[in-house]
Amino acid sequence: MSDGLSQTFSALADPTRRAILAQLARGDANVSDLAQPFISDMSLPAVTKHLKVLERAGLVRKTRAAQWRTCSLNPQPLKEATDWIEEYRRMWEASLDRLGDYLQELQASQPLASESQKPGQAPQLQAKPKRKGKRHAGKAQ
Repeated sequence: MSDGLSQTFSALADPTRRAILAQLARGDANVSDLAQPFISDMSLPAVTKHLKVLERAGLVRKTRAAQWRTCSLNPQPLKEATDWIEEYRRMWEASLDRLGDYLQELQASQPLASESQKPGQAPQLQAKPKRKGKRHAGKAQ
């Protein structure tokens, strides 16, 4: 995993940071507005720390206009993470498709179910007759 990708996943691991990104997906906001939903659970400096993690990961950009700091979402790291996940999704999908094909071939090669077997019921295995070993040979039953 590249360093940027590691930072993205690390930043996304926290539910507070994901909630901040969800807010920014609706539009730019200042730090106070972003902190508002969390004010009962954490301090403004704690929210600011979360924003710094998102900034270091490149997910959030801050711009300064006079005394206001406006935050905006940078979607590029999310696209890189999505591309990485998509690569593995395609690999697993192909693998599961091959498994499905194999299972269909296996089912097609099995003998048909007996007439007494109900639909959806697993086939019954017949017990093998017990053989008498050397210990039982010659003993009266």
